[in-house]
Amino acid sequence: MLSTKDNELMCRVGPGTLMGNFLRRFWIPVFPSEDLPGPDSDPKEVRLLGQDLVAFRDSSGRVGLIEALCPHRRAPLFYGRNEEHGLRCIYHGWKWDVEGRCVDMPTEPAEFNFQDKVRAESYPTQEAAGIVWAYLGPPDKRPALPDFEWMRVPASHRYYITYKQRCNFVQAMEGDIDPVHGGFLHSNLAGSREDSIFERILKSGGIKDDGLVRGKGAIWESKSNYNYVLGDHAPRYTVKDTDYGIMAAAAHKAEEGSLYWRVYQWLMPYHTMFSSVHGHLWIPIDDENTMVWCTSWSVDDPIPEEVRWGALHGEWPHVGTKDPATGLLRATRENHFFQDKQWQRDESYTGIRGTREQDTAVVEGMGALLDRSREHLGTSDTIIIAMRRRLLNLAKALGKGKEPVAATKSKVYRVRAWAGRMEGDAIEGFLDTPDAKERAVTVVG
Repeated sequence: MLSTKDNELMCRVGPGTLMGNFLRRFWIPVFPSEDLPGPDSDPKEVRLLGQDLVAFRDSSGRVGLIEALCPHRRAPLFYGRNEEHGLRCIYHGWKWDVEGRCVDMPTEPAEFNFQDKVRAESYPTQEAAGIVWAYLGPPDKRPALPDFEWMRVPASHRYYITYKQRCNFVQAMEGDIDPVHGGFLHSNLAGSREDSIFERILKSGGIKDDGLVRGKGAIWESKSNYNYVLGDHAPRYTVKDTDYGIMAAAAHKAEEGSLYWRVYQWLMPYHTMFSSVHGHLWIPIDDENTMVWCTSWSVDDPIPEEVRWGALHGEWPHVGTKDPATGLLRATRENHFFQDKQWQRDESYTGIRGTREQDTAVVEGMGALLDRSREHLGTSDTIIIAMRRRLLNLAKALGKGKEPVAATKSKVYRVRAWAGRMEGDAIEGFLDTPDAKERAVTVVG
């Protein structure tokens, strides 16, 4: 259980808030670069950490991110003309460059030099891995971009799916480091989903000696290994604080003298990994809305188009109902996420199509901002408790003047999640063993 006070501190992200200040110490993915396809293309509205902004690509291709309303009379700059290295307000023609400088003020006499005295609030941007990133923190604290593994593979080896979730970023993020919900929320009745998925993967890839299935550019746990998870819904846990966040593991019962480990990563402040080639980024739009980035990548091979297509349109999609026009899911609380009660009786544990739709039904159903003072947590919540504690402690430490280490050391993010059966039955200290450490270190780049 979290106190009401700490819950508020953890979840409020606007300017001047404790958590908002902490999040602003890190680079944040804002939107795919293709959303601004070329110089002087149409501007884009952005809402990030409770701030309304407008993004545009100028005549030389640079991306600007400035306050949404013109500093003159507060007209919306989204309607502006993107022309000749600046965004011109349609109300009175004042024009702003990517750094927020007024480069033309046609309604004021030139001899007054008034345009040199007015600035639009602006924020630095960088483009990397096909994404526009923004930094909203103090200029003198600006760090390097985070060095995630998926940012270092070629574009042919990765893809993203983004969508908006109508709830606070922390409750959305917590589902990704919950080790046991997958055996319920994302499962099907015996002999359905597991068999069909693994049969298709086996035909296309095969199992290699590390116990993973490699099929069509992706890496999956083998069916025999995943049976350890399905057979033990109450694993034991161990958690380790790291410079980048936390590394946590769930130990499932396996053959005598061994355990099946699933190792999770939380990379502060918003990135979760539960697979060696898949993870999510949970970016606060504001206190009650989150932009979700689903990242998938392959270290060795390009990801075929049919895999990318299948993630949205396949029989078992990762995101099955995204509306491209709004970025929201068509499956909503109002239509009960298109739950099919008969399908739930016959085949699907939830009756909801789409992995992310299943998660969204749960976390949005909690309300936009969960009151955690009413929870009753158990041992299965060990990793979530550790993440909350770390997030709060780091934000409070920043409030006392201690900067987060991860924000200034991008290479600490060169880690991955993993799963595998290991000999031995010791839980405590496992994450410090050489085998555990070696498997968690990336090898690309």
